[in-house]
Amino acid sequence: MENTAGSGSAANGEGPPPRKVALITGITGQDGSYLTEFLLNKGYEVHGLIRRSSNFNTQRIDHIYVDPHNAHKARMKLHYADLSDASSLRRWLDTILPDEVYNLAAQSHVAVSFEIPDYTADVVATGALRLLEAVRSHIAATGRSHIRYYQAGSSEMFGATPPPQSEASPFHPRSPYAASKCAAHWYTVNYREAYGLFACNGILFNHESPRRGENFVTRKITRAVGRIKIGLQSKLFLGNLQASRDWGFAGDYVEAMWLMLQQEKPDDYVVATEESHTVEEFLEVAFGYVGLSWRDHVVIDKRYFRPSEVDNLKGDATKAKKVLGWKPKVGFQQLVKMMVDQDIEMAKKEKVLVDAGYIDAQQQP
Repeated sequence: MENTAGSGSAANGEGPPPRKVALITGITGQDGSYLTEFLLNKGYEVHGLIRRSSNFNTQRIDHIYVDPHNAHKARMKLHYADLSDASSLRRWLDTILPDEVYNLAAQSHVAVSFEIPDYTADVVATGALRLLEAVRSHIAATGRSHIRYYQAGSSEMFGATPPPQSEASPFHPRSPYAASKCAAHWYTVNYREAYGLFACNGILFNHESPRRGENFVTRKITRAVGRIKIGLQSKLFLGNLQASRDWGFAGDYVEAMWLMLQQEKPDDYVVATEESHTVEEFLEVAFGYVGLSWRDHVVIDKRYFRPSEVDNLKGDATKAKKVLGWKPKVGFQQLVKMMVDQDIEMAKKEKVLVDAGYIDAQQQP
């Protein structure tokens, strides 16, 4: 594989320096797609690890994908691997020779983690350990000690800890997902302290976007608002409306990930807007934006209540602001409206297909 990655400076000082090379796990997810765009704009070559699936799941990055046969334009490349397969991780590290590794892959749905706890722990916790060990052994074998590693942490790790939560707040995870993220966090700290790895934990509070998965509550709401407004749906079934979260825009948060790896020393950072809003407030803004009342459409369904709930997450991002110079650009209202706008457009397209008889309006009440 043709690659001049890794040195960060031109040989003998001649010509432009080679492109920085980044390896991203979870590249097909919300954060992976925004991070890829961000790094490509910075001039990086980006490699993503994807799982084999019988269905293509690359929708979020299709707009930036260039066929690898078009070698001069294809600066994003995809490779099959899995966090449950240590040999694939090490093989691609040895082949790609990245300067930066971003571990974003996860079974990232909190409620689903109660249904598949073993799998969640294997991918989120042990998967991070496999990748850290692959990086460590790759460095030991090649001497490429400049590699920098980013671990995607989560505000869910704080769980029952009262807000505001900062880097100094204790973890009290309330789900298999959160407990697994705690393990990944401490594995990352351990590899930093034991082996001198430049490894950072980004403890990101909830971050949303029009690319958010449709089974996450924010996107579930905005998707429903679009369909209700266009006449494809009448009811929205939800659980706890009093849960309060610190919601930011995912496009803003990927910059913080990159900034962590540009510092002189590795460290851990909370990334948050420092504002907290309930699910009910999200409903008010989303439905109100299109002139509807959420109370006419929302039905509480007990199945969406979790065995152990996280009541209030609100981050203290003082350190990220001070050290990284990072602050969010998109506010809560703007974020909700951005998501609703896209989901109305999506619903309009769906309506055309429904009216023409090409699809059923999906069994929504």
